[in-house]
Order: sequence, then C-alpha cells, then structure tokens
Amino acid sequence: MPIGKQSLLDQYCDVGEVSERLNIHQESVRRLIRQGKLPAIKFGNKWLVEKSMLEQYASHYDPRPGNKTTLL
Repeated sequence: MPIGKQSLLDQYCDVGEVSERLNIHQESVRRLIRQGKLPAIKFGNKWLVEKSMLEQYASHYDPRPGNKTTLL
C-alpha cells in the first residue's frame, strides 16, 4: 500500500511547530538548523524536522543561552 503525501508530511514539523515545542523563537530554530544542531530537510522554501528527531532533541534541549546541546 503506497504512502500518501499527507501521511508522509505528517511525520514532519515545520519551523513554527518546532518553535512551539522547544519554546523558542522561530529564528532560533532556523539558527539551530543552519548550525547543524537540529537535523532538518528543506522542502520548497520550508524547513521540515522529523517528529521523532524533534522529540529526541527536545528531551535534551535547554533553551538557556550558552547551552551547547546537539543531537548528533
């Protein structure tokens, strides 16, 4: 049974959802992605983060300045 586009996209969060989950500004999410600290893919003009990766990252993330937490 083929996976539909919608069910495939349901496995990902956009920058807005990630910022809400981590309780940080959307630009801070983009910075984490650019720095390679949060794995993401670019789909069109949007960054998408896999939900399982987000949950793994969020469990170790501390939004205080100067924190050096990385997933990889």
